[in-house]
Amino acid sequence: MTNATTNRNSGKRANGAKAKSLAAPKRSRPSTVLIVGAGFAGLGAAIRLQQAGIKDIVMLERASEVGGTWRDNTYPGAACDIPSNLYSYSFDPNPDWSRSFSGSAEILDYIKAMVERFDLGNYIRFNQNVTDLAYDDDQGLWHATTEAGEVFSARAAVMAQGPLSNASFPAITGIDEFQGHKIHSAAWDHDYDFRGKKVGVIGTGASAIQIIPELVRDADKLTVFQRTPAWVMPRPDFQTPNWQKTLFRKLPASQSALRKGLYLAHESMALAVIWNSPMTAIAERLGRWHLKRQVKDKWLRRQLTPNYRIGCKRILVSNDYYPALQQPNCKLITWPIARLSENGIRTVEGIEHQFDCIVFATGFEVSHSGTPFPVRGSGGRLLAEDWQRGAQAYKSINVAGYPNLFLTFGPNSGPGHNSALVYMESQIDYIVKGVRTILDKNLKALAVRDRAQQVYNADIQRRLAKTNWNSGCKSWYLTEDGFNATMFPGFATQYASQMEELDLKDYALITA
Repeated sequence: MTNATTNRNSGKRANGAKAKSLAAPKRSRPSTVLIVGAGFAGLGAAIRLQQAGIKDIVMLERASEVGGTWRDNTYPGAACDIPSNLYSYSFDPNPDWSRSFSGSAEILDYIKAMVERFDLGNYIRFNQNVTDLAYDDDQGLWHATTEAGEVFSARAAVMAQGPLSNASFPAITGIDEFQGHKIHSAAWDHDYDFRGKKVGVIGTGASAIQIIPELVRDADKLTVFQRTPAWVMPRPDFQTPNWQKTLFRKLPASQSALRKGLYLAHESMALAVIWNSPMTAIAERLGRWHLKRQVKDKWLRRQLTPNYRIGCKRILVSNDYYPALQQPNCKLITWPIARLSENGIRTVEGIEHQFDCIVFATGFEVSHSGTPFPVRGSGGRLLAEDWQRGAQAYKSINVAGYPNLFLTFGPNSGPGHNSALVYMESQIDYIVKGVRTILDKNLKALAVRDRAQQVYNADIQRRLAKTNWNSGCKSWYLTEDGFNATMFPGFATQYASQMEELDLKDYALITA
């Protein structure tokens, strides 16, 4: 590369070199498997592929370190709402979790430790943001083009970038007019000092209920804008005693037994969360009891009481959210937001609330019908176009018209009651079966049949119609027209069962 002085003295030559670089991007030797993303899913896939003897792997990570959502979400109070011993891989247990519900920093440490334990560092290419993923019918290869101007190719591709990877600011009029400080929960500004400041928080979802108890300690005045109240359950969080850590290290079967117990306990919650049953009424009574126990003011309690069936939206867990809202320096606003102004937030009744800083705890861009970058399949077809009427896949993993492409957390694989990593392990093991089939049979393409995909999704949508998610409320699980491309309508055990076998009759096996 030329330095700045050379560019000034020979601009035409430099520009010509740049044009040549754009026309002929750097290409790497084709590998066996290409993985997009080095978070939980990508690293887990690499580990299991490696254990299956498949080591010709390249992982493309857009950031400079691993971790995915746990690298990006460093806001105050960030933690998982699933117990640590269940929100970890069964093939890589951690006996040293400090709490029953660990914070984001400890989860990120666990992820980084996986890279070291399984020697994954050589697979990862950092600062490689994928801008295009395309299948070559002639070669039977997937080509990933990155922002850095490189092209990586492989016989099989795994999309492991995660469903919650792109922060989403709300579409509120005037958002660019606000002259104060703006912070998104997924891009936290740790240099900003909240002490003595007037702070507004937009959102009362999973991130917000962790942030609010932290901010109320520092801010001079905290105003929380709620669109829809959530069902909030008590959080059984406690510090892990040293004797338990010792026991887990010396007797790993004891930790496996605890994980199994936690798994079964969460499985039972499906009866309350996914379908309307007597368990649903019991869960709602628990939620109302938690609210009544912590909020004595009847008017505030009324504002915080959901008017939809539990499970329709994401259920939250917290012991300190309700108390935080009742602090003298905190106020809950339930009037809808009309717009942002130079000085703050204007609600529909005409009041302008002025702030030094606004925190947007508004979640992520969840791709119901699109993709984070263009994905081009057989014949140049575009996945975003195929998914215009709703994302669909076969067993959430494969999509007709996209041979040798495997998804993690693809359509209708979301859990509503159990650990995401339980579902992820099933997906990863299925991916290993698929890649192993390609190699063992020396296939040019393993392509799911369109008919198999249609039959599978017709059954999924039929089952979803009977769930609480489709009972009438609006949530990020659904598209604007009410199509549910997100959740799996059943137990985690059922999901794992359907992923145990790769049924070759549902695939076209194409040889070179």
